[in-house]
Amino acid sequence: MTSGAGIYFDGMTSARHDVAVVLSPDALQIAGGDGRWLAAWTYDELEEMAAPANVLRLGRRGNAVLERLEIFDAEFAAAVVARAVNIDRTGTRQRRQRGSVIGWSVAATASLLLVAWFGVPALAARIAPLLPVAVDRKLGDAVDIQMRGMLDPRNSGTAFECGSADSEKAGRTALDKIVRRLEASAALPETLRTFVVRRTEANAMALPGGQVYVFRGLIDKADTADEVAGVIAHEIGHVAHRDGTKAVLQAGGLSFLFGMLLGDFVGGGAVVIAAKTVLQSSYSREAEAAADAYGAALMNRAGGNVHALATMLGKIGGATEPGMTILLDHPETKARVAAINSVAGAKSTTPFLDAKEWAALKRICAG
Repeated sequence: MTSGAGIYFDGMTSARHDVAVVLSPDALQIAGGDGRWLAAWTYDELEEMAAPANVLRLGRRGNAVLERLEIFDAEFAAAVVARAVNIDRTGTRQRRQRGSVIGWSVAATASLLLVAWFGVPALAARIAPLLPVAVDRKLGDAVDIQMRGMLDPRNSGTAFECGSADSEKAGRTALDKIVRRLEASAALPETLRTFVVRRTEANAMALPGGQVYVFRGLIDKADTADEVAGVIAHEIGHVAHRDGTKAVLQAGGLSFLFGMLLGDFVGGGAVVIAAKTVLQSSYSREAEAAADAYGAALMNRAGGNVHALATMLGKIGGATEPGMTILLDHPETKARVAAINSVAGAKSTTPFLDAKEWAALKRICAG
């Protein structure tokens, strides 16, 4: 079928023209009722425009004028479509385009996940050691605000810290003695800020910027000052290796990446995520093993009892952990204890505190 009827709009006026449409070898030609040719459109410039299902509405690709042709005869419309290069009413092209969009979307998502899994941690590990101490402190202060909100749900403020009451000041002095002795042997580029907080868990953690939290439960569980010192030495290892800073950078990077994926570019949750990461001690096995090694070496340099760190780790972690080894975030406690004990020096050690000072430290949260 090479000819048929149609309705033509020239795009210049609102006039409707009943026209004859002829399908020549090279172009679709439009003739008015008086036989005068109104337009000739080559087949490669035809494009389909939105229209009801029983209408083929055509326009010209790239035409700035709203010129269009409407064909109502289904058989003639099929003949036009058969010649048009860029019209596909079977849906094959649309399905192909949808498939392409889906494929590229999956590829983009996979790329983001790969960058998040491998690229961001690697980049964070490279950047963290290069950050100036002042920047590290600012990051630590930001995480500290979030951390206190998580650890102190009652918002007790300064009362959340131990060591400020008159009955607790001797304990604070004893803790400072331990920290200063470790700090002198560590030779860190930043001064440590150590706090004892009123939490019953036997735990301690390091924040960016040289901040170390010691939970009251850790001191309650310890039998000697060297056990407390050993755990603090381990946390100083995290400070020295900038593990908390890496967590902040990694959380920030992930927040930005998934913000791109989900359409949220604010990234305001990065510090919150980092604080949760530090709170949950979600360091890699390698980071924990490195902190163990650092803590043991630091205890040796400070003349403390390295075995005390292993003993305290055994009390906190227990002899074994359930589950498959491959799923553990930290090395098995037995392996960690053995590694720490293996580097203990044979020389004599000097307790970090005498009996009176140790008794005072045990009462640091008594106020």
